Amino acid sequence: MGRRALIIDDDEAMCAWLSADLRSRGVEATTRTSPAEALALLEADDGFDVILTDLNMRGMDGIAVCGRAAEIRPDVPVVVITAFGSIETAVQAIRAGAYDYVTKPVDIEALALALERAIAHHALKAEVRRLRRAVAGPGGFPDLIGRSAAMRGVQDLIERIADADATVLITGESGTGKEVVAKALHARSRRKEGPFVAINCAAVPESLIESELFGHVRGAFTDARAARSGLFVEANGGTLLLDEIGELPLAVQPKLLRALQERRVRPVGGNAEVPFDARIVAATNRDLDEAVEARRFREDLYYRINVLHVELPPVRARGSDVLLLAQRFIEDFATRWGKEVVGLSPAAAERLLAYTWPGNVREIQNAMERAVALTGYPEITVEDLPAKIREHRPSHVLVAGDDPSELVPLEEVERRYILRVLEAAGGNKTLAARILGLDRKTLHRKLERWEPGAGGAKGS
Repeated sequence: MGRRALIIDDDEAMCAWLSADLRSRGVEATTRTSPAEALALLEADDGFDVILTDLNMRGMDGIAVCGRAAEIRPDVPVVVITAFGSIETAVQAIRAGAYDYVTKPVDIEALALALERAIAHHALKAEVRRLRRAVAGPGGFPDLIGRSAAMRGVQDLIERIADADATVLITGESGTGKEVVAKALHARSRRKEGPFVAINCAAVPESLIESELFGHVRGAFTDARAARSGLFVEANGGTLLLDEIGELPLAVQPKLLRALQERRVRPVGGNAEVPFDARIVAATNRDLDEAVEARRFREDLYYRINVLHVELPPVRARGSDVLLLAQRFIEDFATRWGKEVVGLSPAAAERLLAYTWPGNVREIQNAMERAVALTGYPEITVEDLPAKIREHRPSHVLVAGDDPSELVPLEEVERRYILRVLEAAGGNKTLAARILGLDRKTLHRKLERWEPGAGGAKGS
């Protein structure tokens, strides 16, 4: 649907001039010389994106038009044309509900810019409303929030593999929601009535991880006063999530591989193996391909856990999902703390969309918790957001200039672009190589050439 403007001015010549210019810019303009007729049309037609009104008109002035328009269509922004130097009347118009104003004599480019901003503001408010409805409405994945193409692909994959008992590897940057995906898999599987058991392999000391996973017999080590079954057995009939599996010590990896192959575990200090019946889901934010190459992760174990693969996209690749996630967190925290906060202001929503979210969903949650705690308004404002989000400016790769002395060699352009892609991929060289259309070894060689040691940097 095209963009539509309602022009209100008792000067027919001005209406004709403005409407002709707006049409040349792709905006469908409807004009009325009577404010009363314009307001009646506004009440009957909800398709306008912006209202442009003169301030001084016969019968009803622009201030009154702003007030009535705000009552009829509160979401449609109003831009007022006021006499040069009439700052006092411009302020009155803003207080009456106007979004912006321009002064006479009208600079058509300045007016077009004001209208473009107002139309973008209206579109963003409509998107915020749509996302509020989406959060409130029913959905197949109440905790796995997202309407972007990337997340619809993940949701579809979960539906297709939920009932398979094959091992699943979930990968993605830190904070993308890997445990949420594991729980969604469990909830949709035929094992949903069984337990969901999770362990963070990075959080358990190496000396205890084997006992946690496989159990131990009484007296197997100091303080082992009673036998313990271990998480594999505890997850019988359900799902076991091995989170941060990329941090699993090398010494434990062969034992895990045997358990997955044989579907049996041997408790620490025990002589007999114990069968288990649990679906195994592994998750990591590490680049396991690189870990295998660096001999930090066993290749045979990698293939055993990577039977089915779910790759979670970062928030920066999910478009307006950031607003959907923010809306959910705002509602959760507002309910928890008894605050009447209903959502985001359009300006705050714009800042959220511009930010790159290196901390992903977890960072959105933390930012919204802070915002709900600080705000004194029904909507989150820009001032309620953390400074790094308020002040964020997107980075760009500069590859050319008008001055020949500013131009750089092709190799420098390549270097800047590859480093920018690597930054956008969160340091994950496998993902960066895929985006660049290179194999990992070629990318590794290029990074080593530019900065020795960089090719072996962390892959996630």
